[in-house]
Amino acid sequence: MKATFEREKLHRAFQLAAAVAAPRSIKPILQNVMLEVEDSAAVLISTDLEIGIRVSVPGFVADKSGSVVLPRESFGKILAESSDETLQLESDGLKLLVRGQHSEFQLPTANPSEFPEVATFQEKQHYEVSARFFREVVRRTVFATDVESTRYALGGVLLEVADNVLAAVATDGRRMTCQEGPVKSVGKRAGEAPNTIVPTRAMQLVERVISDRGKDEETLLIAARENDVLFHIAGVTVYSSLVEGRFPKWRDVFPQREGGLKIELTVGPFYAAVRQAAIVTDREHRGVDFGFSSGRVTLAAYGSELGEARIELPCTYEGAEQKITLDPQFLTDFLRVLDPAQTFVFTMFDAQSAAICRTSDGYAYVVMPLAR
Repeated sequence: MKATFEREKLHRAFQLAAAVAAPRSIKPILQNVMLEVEDSAAVLISTDLEIGIRVSVPGFVADKSGSVVLPRESFGKILAESSDETLQLESDGLKLLVRGQHSEFQLPTANPSEFPEVATFQEKQHYEVSARFFREVVRRTVFATDVESTRYALGGVLLEVADNVLAAVATDGRRMTCQEGPVKSVGKRAGEAPNTIVPTRAMQLVERVISDRGKDEETLLIAARENDVLFHIAGVTVYSSLVEGRFPKWRDVFPQREGGLKIELTVGPFYAAVRQAAIVTDREHRGVDFGFSSGRVTLAAYGSELGEARIELPCTYEGAEQKITLDPQFLTDFLRVLDPAQTFVFTMFDAQSAAICRTSDGYAYVVMPLAR
């Protein structure tokens, strides 16, 4: 293999691929990144056997096709420290030669034939969603997953498709978040609704890919298979095995009854008030009392050693006083992923029932109350 690369473009692609390589593994080759070069394509590949990635590299000229395993740490440092605009890479399968204008490195390398295969995206049946929308899906769901749960498959985000709507759901058993939005089905039967639980880490990787490539207007392709899922966008394919187990019947969690107290609140001021009230909470007294009365909402909190807090905000509610105690951390998790100028509707029924927050763009969040 012999090729010349634009260093900055290679470095950026390498950082993305190296994020998947296992820092520690019983298979040392998995700690590295493989480069495949052909006349018209160069691809960086890495995997930890559960998650894999294929990243296309722009800006190169191939003199000789082939593959080479790039040492993640040393090669990454060369890319970061070099000031050369281009780097020439050459390998005979036993060692890697890296040449710059005023530098030259020889690095030992592993046998490319021993590197595991990572699937390419060739699925004719798949879904298409906006990259911008999927970024919001990740930000608004992954914080509510529970990677340590053994009872249910809570260590990932459920992706469910029905009637051209994608629902992404996550829960840790104490709160649940759901983001819905449009999806296009390609080559699939109408009404088909596979339940695909994608690991939290894979969802975060896809979000990073979208951010790295910097094209929210791009379309993300999703192919859900029996035991794994593939994502493809802007020359990058992410592979992930699925979370095994049952996901809770999430539609039953959202309150079905009508009525309840509904108040429209602005994210920014309410977020600030919740953070202030949380200052005096501690592990034994972590709840904040939310009291809604005519024209205002009052947040009250106290800790055994940190004192007391009382914050008031104006609101549009008019009626008898209602109170509910909630964990402020659960509310800040929800509020921090929203635009400060955005509004949401807070719905509660009584002090013992779950509260629900909804935005106008298909986002819903259910949180269980605390007992005083």
